[in-house]
Amino acid sequence: CLTGRTLMGHSSAKDQQLEDHYFGSIPPRVTAFMKELEIECHKLGIPVKTRHNEVAPNQFELAPIFENVNLANDHNQLVMDLMKRIARKHNFAVLLHEKPYSGVNGSGKHNNWSLCTDTGINLFGPGSNPKSNMLFLTFLVNVLMMVYKNQNLLRASIASAGNSYRLGANEAPPAILSIFLGRQLSSILDEIAKQASSSKMTADEKTTLKLGIGRIPEILLDTTDRNRTSPFAFTGNKFDFRMLGSSNSIACANIMLNAAVAESLKIYADRLENVDDFETALHDMIKKTIKDHKRIIFNGNGYDDAWIKEATEERGLLNLRTTPDAMPAMIADKNVKMLTAHKIFSPAELHSRYEILLENYSKTVNIEALTMVDMARKEILPAVEGYTKSLAETLAAKKAAVAGLPCKYETATITKLSELSDEIADATADLDSEIAKFQAIEDVTEAANDIRDVILGKMDALRAVCDEAETITAKEFWPFPTYSDLLFSVK
Repeated sequence: CLTGRTLMGHSSAKDQQLEDHYFGSIPPRVTAFMKELEIECHKLGIPVKTRHNEVAPNQFELAPIFENVNLANDHNQLVMDLMKRIARKHNFAVLLHEKPYSGVNGSGKHNNWSLCTDTGINLFGPGSNPKSNMLFLTFLVNVLMMVYKNQNLLRASIASAGNSYRLGANEAPPAILSIFLGRQLSSILDEIAKQASSSKMTADEKTTLKLGIGRIPEILLDTTDRNRTSPFAFTGNKFDFRMLGSSNSIACANIMLNAAVAESLKIYADRLENVDDFETALHDMIKKTIKDHKRIIFNGNGYDDAWIKEATEERGLLNLRTTPDAMPAMIADKNVKMLTAHKIFSPAELHSRYEILLENYSKTVNIEALTMVDMARKEILPAVEGYTKSLAETLAAKKAAVAGLPCKYETATITKLSELSDEIADATADLDSEIAKFQAIEDVTEAANDIRDVILGKMDALRAVCDEAETITAKEFWPFPTYSDLLFSVK
């Protein structure tokens, strides 16, 4: 209840390896909870439809129906509140932390984002003829430019303490921004990029181009591939921004998406405003945009280490792994200029947001660290010592009963537990000492960097020895539920 996630806990022999939860039926208790949640959502005018298992044990998904982003944001906040309140009535606890269990899939949000006209035309929906598809291509390549130019801002828009634990694990996109378009749509863009300037095209070549653009609706079926490793995937008539954490408000991400794409479209509008040959100028701009920004397109496996190397070393993409790495983008000169020019934020508001989010990151991890120290000193060390004492008494009784008994198990376990007790005590003291140093830091940037560079490493070291102690301490002595208890408690 203090942190929303497990700070310690050895992995269960079984968790999600068989994916049997993913493909199984929803437990009756969960179905009852989700039905009541859906009813309460509809009472508030929140349109929800999907109800299914996710891959981790006791993990489930709810999906709303598309609506205007301002309304969707309000509804998203209400749904999270409803989940928690209704769960208590069914003797559940809803964990909205992005990574509640180490080694087991965490939770995020699919932010399905599209642009429509005031008459309902989806600008990311291909049409049935070359003219309407030129509109589609114009907005598509603007998104390429937008994501490429604003990688750091989009990454900062979803940064949080919880999401830092999740991004890059095998259930979430990597921290590197890239766009999935699907093989065939990517090929169409490659073809356009290779074409000559429209002003130098023959009439036949222009006809060929138009026919190629006209093929787009026929080849978009493969975009339903839904590459789960992609942080920003085109899925037919929308983009799915998959980096948001489950506890995140969707507001910041959508503000940055809309602001950044508005800036891209402004560049197009300014350049095309007074051209003599609009069609030729537009084609040449589309071609140049593809050439300049196609390195952001990646249709492969985002979890592959080879992609990390290719993205950073060959393509020059950003890999902002942690929240302190990402947050400076919020106050970078380029981003401040863009966001203030569109009258979305003032410089003071952006600096306030930067400080508040970094302070929240630091306070969140500090609470986790303090909780770990308490758990180790007040619960785990006494439990390990209690089991060691029990084994020592058993060892003494056996040797007193029968002289010369080897008692290898008791002797070896007592020795190992004694070593682990010392290691836990040392790791706890080490973490506690670093917490004291951290709490003396006043600058928010320096404090967040200290969390990233020092505190998290000390927390990992303490967890490692505590989890090892759990594996050899008798269950009746261990003070906390095990991962097996937590993951498989719902029937």
